[in-house]
Amino acid sequence: MYTLGIDIGSTTSKCVILEDGSKIIAKSLVQAGTGTDGPERAYNEILDASKLKKEDIAHIVATGYGRAIYTSANADMSELSCHAKGVHFLFPDVRTIIDIGGQDAKVIRLNQQGIIDSFLMNDKCAAGTGRFLDVMANILQISINELEVYASKADNPVKISSTCTVFAESEVISQLAKGVTIENVVAGICESVASRVAALAKRNRVEEKVYMSGGVAQNAGVRNALAKELGTEILFSEYSQYMGALGAAIAAYEKWRKETGGKDHE
Repeated sequence: MYTLGIDIGSTTSKCVILEDGSKIIAKSLVQAGTGTDGPERAYNEILDASKLKKEDIAHIVATGYGRAIYTSANADMSELSCHAKGVHFLFPDVRTIIDIGGQDAKVIRLNQQGIIDSFLMNDKCAAGTGRFLDVMANILQISINELEVYASKADNPVKISSTCTVFAESEVISQLAKGVTIENVVAGICESVASRVAALAKRNRVEEKVYMSGGVAQNAGVRNALAKELGTEILFSEYSQYMGALGAAIAAYEKWRKETGGKDHE
């Protein structure tokens, strides 16, 4: 029996298919989010990858910014709950989740059962989000994937102090005009994001182990800077960007079992 979770974010759409609520059999990611054809493309891609048909999927749960308008889903669930379910499923010892998405940053603290104890979210400003990194990469005329490479070569990271993305943009341009190397500017950008997210995390009381989800988790520059700010190891994995979709697929399985009593009526 197969269930599907789809996480429709501001900039990406992710899908995960679970077999019998316990085995990940496919995942997909499309760099287009809510308000685009990204969700449908991600859905079609995962069906192709898994060799399944639409009628093979018993239940679908949507999460993320676009969850309420995704009509192909049987139900929707908040991204907070889905990230908690996804991370606890793969890393049951994790107690703090730091999720840096395209438009916001979330810090979620879990109990031993994987239930949310508390959370904080910053969705009022782009600083400390993936969007901030996108803007900075565009200014520097490098790809977002190159940020961690440049940051790793820095010998004296510059401090980016502005809390506003627009002012930070001017600050970066000013630093480059002064002759600061691109490596030190990039490292400063990564540290700027990390410091803002770390401040949010500390307000919510960080409890080890700490796992980083979301697309920014793949950026070692931010991840390492965040580990330094918090004084603890930051766990991540190949599924970091898929945790919302994974949690949604788990929720879909749970909802299917509740509705059918765990029996396949085919």
